[in-house]
Amino acid sequence: MKKLFCFLLACVLSFGCCACMETDDRVTINVYNWGQYISEGNDGCIDVIALFEEAYPNIRVNYVTFDSNETMYTKMAGGGITVDVIIPSDYMVGRLIEEGMLLELDFDNIPNYKYIDQRFRNTDYDPENKYSVPYTWGTVGIIYNSKYVDEEDVTGWELLWNEKYADKILMFDNSRDAFCITQCLLGYDINSTDPQEFLACAQKLAEQRPVVQQYIMDQVFDLMENEEAWIAPYYAGDYLTMADENEDLCFYLPEGQGFNTFIDAMCIPTCAKNKKEAETFINFLCDPEIAGGNMDWICYGTPLSAAKEYMDPEVVNDPVAYPDDEILDRGDGYIALPRSATRLMEELFMQVRNGIAVHLPKKYS
Repeated sequence: MKKLFCFLLACVLSFGCCACMETDDRVTINVYNWGQYISEGNDGCIDVIALFEEAYPNIRVNYVTFDSNETMYTKMAGGGITVDVIIPSDYMVGRLIEEGMLLELDFDNIPNYKYIDQRFRNTDYDPENKYSVPYTWGTVGIIYNSKYVDEEDVTGWELLWNEKYADKILMFDNSRDAFCITQCLLGYDINSTDPQEFLACAQKLAEQRPVVQQYIMDQVFDLMENEEAWIAPYYAGDYLTMADENEDLCFYLPEGQGFNTFIDAMCIPTCAKNKKEAETFINFLCDPEIAGGNMDWICYGTPLSAAKEYMDPEVVNDPVAYPDDEILDRGDGYIALPRSATRLMEELFMQVRNGIAVHLPKKYS
């Protein structure tokens, strides 16, 4: 159903876009986004970038991916790349704003911002809506293979520590999401900055290490779809993509323990060379018809209710993609942590990843 709907929408859009000849003096914008996070024409769905370049023949898109907010931040902060559009998560947007790494947007160039639902505006990370435009939203839960995992074991985040499934468990390869799981499991605030709580979380992650097959990000798709792994914490939208390939996969949001709800947003970094063209691209992604076709393939929640008119009803009505308010009230969003807290979390996570005895640096002891 989903693939058929994508094919029909792709046909409609291909006739609706301007079929102009490309010029030789096109402006190139560099777009830096998560992997598997834009519709590229697979399974008959729309090719967002091709449609954009067709509608704006004077602009070419160079599209590059990252696998975590931290990877993106490290490359940006190191000055090793020049990009025009980035799509980080809420807490990272807040950090980039705080560190002066984002440009204020000119919303005259983004008139489709009017379609962004009110509940995705005036957020904690960008309260005056100066630096970002929401792209998607979603939740973080547990993906498991019902063919191999007993339902009676699916009780909460502790499933990721279950020795019965040793070497079939995957774990996030980024500190913020990994620590969030242990914070939920231990009853801590997911935005805590307490060093002792960080230590307890790291110790809990160290206890998990013997049963973990791999610490992963985008590799989760192949590993879960091909049943090389059976359990993984990951994002709801990506679960729906995986479930299209393996019908035995299920998604669970732990009850009574909490989980992360997030917004990913489009921003323009200070290193951008083509700001107006970048804003044109952001505006294109906020067109309800384009957004609908895009979300149909990536399966994340859209912040534009108007886009749902162009989406497969099966996706719009899926409770994993669009949980009800009662479920969402059990989750919580990240905020940007102070730099010292972020550094400590990352240092402790590296100790876990490298199999080093977990300990606080002397200044925290």
